[in-house]
Amino acid sequence: PQARSGVLSGPSFAKEVALGQPTALVAASTDNALAEQAVDVFHSDALRVYTSNDPVGVEVGGAVKNVLAIATGIVDGMDLGLNARAALITRGLAEMTRLGVALGARTDTFMGLSGLGDLVLTSTGALSRNRTVGLQLATGKPLAQILQELGHVAEGVYSAATVWQRAQALGVAMPITEAVVAVLEGRLSPAEAVGALMRRGAKAEG
Repeated sequence: PQARSGVLSGPSFAKEVALGQPTALVAASTDNALAEQAVDVFHSDALRVYTSNDPVGVEVGGAVKNVLAIATGIVDGMDLGLNARAALITRGLAEMTRLGVALGARTDTFMGLSGLGDLVLTSTGALSRNRTVGLQLATGKPLAQILQELGHVAEGVYSAATVWQRAQALGVAMPITEAVVAVLEGRLSPAEAVGALMRRGAKAEG
């Protein structure tokens, strides 16, 4: 028999969930009954669970937002301003959507909790480990030292190269992700990476 698989994702810092603070998630599966079962299990007064039949989109959002949060942390750590942060999150969402669609996901999934919602939280929240990595990289601290002091897994550090390789294989443009990989690998400083992004040629938004 075919395996039943699903994914539960969305803007949810574990500490706040544990404290019973209001949180909304999405349960995604191509098996509608499985998604509904997840709602039955997790839905509560403090936890609202929506359903989706696009697990690929939800998984892509969950992976890419961590990479983009590192980029946002770098921008914040360099004190480049709120305009720059908003632009980065918006263009990052465009990158995430392009990759997801190339992998068979639906565009509207990325406007939801597992896309825009999780991206905003992870890119701006003080509890975000990936954003913290970016903030520390902006100070010039070596990545190995940052990870040792962090004491927790920052998923974007390990998924960035894989996301970028997948994008290259599919012919998907992901310049912010490319810049993050270059910084993580020590090929560009944070300032050089931001400069490279700003020097990109003008184009239509999309």
